[in-house]
Amino acid sequence: MADAVDRLTPLGLMLLALLREDDMHAYEMIRLLRDRKADRLVALTHGTIYHTVARLGRQGLLVETGTDRAGNRPERTTYALTDAGAAALIDWIRRELPAIDRPERFRVALAEAHNLDRADVLALLAERRAALAASLEAHRSARARAIEHGSYPQFLIEVHRETALLAADVAWLDEAVEDIRHPDTVWGVTDLPATDRYLAQREAARS
Repeated sequence: MADAVDRLTPLGLMLLALLREDDMHAYEMIRLLRDRKADRLVALTHGTIYHTVARLGRQGLLVETGTDRAGNRPERTTYALTDAGAAALIDWIRRELPAIDRPERFRVALAEAHNLDRADVLALLAERRAALAASLEAHRSARARAIEHGSYPQFLIEVHRETALLAADVAWLDEAVEDIRHPDTVWGVTDLPATDRYLAQREAARS
């Protein structure tokens, strides 16, 4: 399983997460990812989607469940998540959510964090906060020591910037954790309400 997780790309992760919601064909995946603005996180083209779907199939993380054709549209193959795919999805998110040295992967893990239990997410984000706070303190101390020993602040401007970004990240994380912890916050794929808006989005993506 570790090998499958290591080979799983951010785009592959997001496709597996979609299939955890329901069986889908590739065109529906593309539409949903675009509707949800996932193109901010991964490159979305028909070529990359179909290539990634094929690779996930070879790895045993998804499986074809059938094909259909509606009207004059091209034939479409529907895919389902396998048990191995579901496990790889969870393991990838659990690995990337607390890590502070892979920011692009963290963004994807955060976007798909709702695939984990709320308590697990809160625990993993607590790990992340501890690591961020330690890095923040190290940056602050290093800058202060350098200035104390005669360095001019102008030579430490990048360190100052990184300190400010870390402080903002810690502050944002504290706010996000409180929001996730709140009992009124809907969490998890199984908790997602079948609202008219959600169902309409799914129906539009299928067409």
